[in-house]
Amino acid sequence: MSENGDSGFCDTDRMATIQQLFLPVQPKSEDNSNKVTVVGAGQVGMAAVFAMLTQGVTNNIALIDVNEDKLRGELMDLQHGSAFLKSAKIQASADPVITAGSKICVVTAGVRQREGETRLNLVQRNTDVLKMIIPTLVQYSPDVIFIIASNPVDILTYVTWKLSGLPKHRVIGSGTNLDSARFRYLLSEKLSVAATSCHGYIIGEHGDSSVPVWSGVNVAGVRLRDLNRKMGTDTDPEHWQELHSMVVRSAYEVIKLKGYTSWAIGLSLSQLAHAILTNANSVHAVSTYVKGEHGVEDEVFLSLPCVLGFNGVSDVIRQPLTEKEIYQLRASARIMGVPEDSCLRRERVPPPSISLSTCDVIR
Repeated sequence: MSENGDSGFCDTDRMATIQQLFLPVQPKSEDNSNKVTVVGAGQVGMAAVFAMLTQGVTNNIALIDVNEDKLRGELMDLQHGSAFLKSAKIQASADPVITAGSKICVVTAGVRQREGETRLNLVQRNTDVLKMIIPTLVQYSPDVIFIIASNPVDILTYVTWKLSGLPKHRVIGSGTNLDSARFRYLLSEKLSVAATSCHGYIIGEHGDSSVPVWSGVNVAGVRLRDLNRKMGTDTDPEHWQELHSMVVRSAYEVIKLKGYTSWAIGLSLSQLAHAILTNANSVHAVSTYVKGEHGVEDEVFLSLPCVLGFNGVSDVIRQPLTEKEIYQLRASARIMGVPEDSCLRRERVPPPSISLSTCDVIR
């Protein structure tokens, strides 16, 4: 099939066969209610596409990137597996017109941090990338819900909210959904219980200042803090606090070993898309607008447990945090910082030689 989903064969070559094979009853209809656009055909973007297709989250994917050769190769590779998927319609193009009518847009596009580059400069360069794509995506899909995975994800989710003009509940960052999954995996390893039976959240920044909510960690409703009052503290003889340190270090270690992270963040993004498309009303730690929550005074996006459904974020769960956890969350908000409005209003000039697939940085 071609980039826009056509077979590439001439209509006249197949018309006689088709006329003999089919008896038309009515025109075929297209249903875009589960259409998902993925921006960026890098490791993260393709992992998300693969997860959504193989898990049956959607069978309607539009993939865009500026690297047309990469797109063509990824498209062909996926289409050759069509017989193993559920009637998947996969489009790929550098032209954003193929994104029209999307329910969800997953943004994995961005630029890598240069050696010695400041975080602020990285934010500005990625802001420039978002200026190129966000307004156009909204133009083609005015009812879209954004899921941002580009880093630094909390700041770029804020940037997307500003650039898109969409309501806050329709702009979501992947945030600490993956951090929380890593946390539960490590809990499960220590407890010898399935990760799905371990309940605990990482909130705040997706990064070094993230906050483990030790006060809420439980198995079958049994709070582990009730069994070990010092859990998660520096004086804990069982050293549970090391699990959070491992969560923070894990992405760096994966990148050191294989060069990038992909599968876990792809599965995380697939889970968030599934919650929205199925109106699951399930709870996930995602980056959302948190001003006013737990005394946060800054206009920032950080991760808190949120209820996700057909309209995006419907509710934020008000966790009963300890004083220390509230202090850590507020500290996380203060160190975030966001681009000045003047930066967001700058003329949208494409940065030189940017590929939308180059954002596979720390996850």
